[in-house]
Amino acid sequence: MTEPLLRTVGLTRHFRVGKLLSRQSLHAVDDVDLTIGKGEIVALVGESGSGKSTIARLLARVYKPTKGEIYFEGRPLSRLRSRKRRLAYSSDVPMVFQDPYSSINPAYRVVHGIARALRLHRGGLGRKGRRGEVERVLDAVGLVPAAAAARKFPYELSGGQRQRVGFAQALAFRPKLIIADEPVSMLDVSIRIGILNLMSELREREGVSFLYITHDVASARYIADRVLVMYAGHLVEEGPTEDVLQRPKHPYTQLLLSAVPDPRAELGVSDKTDVGEAPKVVDPKEGCRFQPRCPYAIARCETETPVLRELGTRRLVACHVAEADPQDLLDGNDAGNEQSVAGRVGRR
Repeated sequence: MTEPLLRTVGLTRHFRVGKLLSRQSLHAVDDVDLTIGKGEIVALVGESGSGKSTIARLLARVYKPTKGEIYFEGRPLSRLRSRKRRLAYSSDVPMVFQDPYSSINPAYRVVHGIARALRLHRGGLGRKGRRGEVERVLDAVGLVPAAAAARKFPYELSGGQRQRVGFAQALAFRPKLIIADEPVSMLDVSIRIGILNLMSELREREGVSFLYITHDVASARYIADRVLVMYAGHLVEEGPTEDVLQRPKHPYTQLLLSAVPDPRAELGVSDKTDVGEAPKVVDPKEGCRFQPRCPYAIARCETETPVLRELGTRRLVACHVAEADPQDLLDGNDAGNEQSVAGRVGRR
């Protein structure tokens, strides 16, 4: 196998919470191993508060890991000592944010932000070269005529056009990987498909990889090659998109899919509908973090944290009961003859 473009080993980030002398810590990300290949679109899916954006900021070096390591093209980021090497990594792995207006200075024209980034990260370009590159990236993201778009102020653009400017700013670095953190969640439904198609086109034309962070399972299915499912700081399932979303193994993945509206389904509440919410993981004990919400939980889930393990080709699942029959678990007859605690958490 070839070396992935980016991979993490045991990536962890904790935040201290409470009063000044408090020793409590919020476990935002715990022991995450992920890979992104060259020219690949990987979707990181989960509820709000699951740790997706924290991972994005760790990969963008906004946060330093509490533990673990990030490798880019085989080299550990912890060894990026010089300013030149840190700037080079920032050029290779830029970020597109959820709110397009927050990444564009409203006091300046569109050309200002892109040209400023070019001066900082691609200093060899002269003034004429920067002007040509600004028009190139605006044309690449569909803002045409590019010269006219460059002269506009952000308030003159629609939400979708502003998000395209965000992608143009990232594209100006000639990146190898773009981290797109919920890039369509603030856009009208009619505009979202255009941004998703843009990401796919940039992958094909520019050869850039994407980490697409979202809570929208439908958009992940539309665009991603692989899906990573995250819950309460842990990766709980990983695999090719269609495999994961058509045959989910982890109960949390099943829960996410049950929440996707189905116009063909009968009216009523699904038996998998969940009334809980993702926990704030402060000084967690051993055990599965999804166990309080899981309809299939067994005694082992309370005391032993599951780790990602292979279940078939390219499928990884962190669950003690992923291979068991769900009805047997609900009846208290799982393969290990352990006492089911499904009755305590409620049958769904």
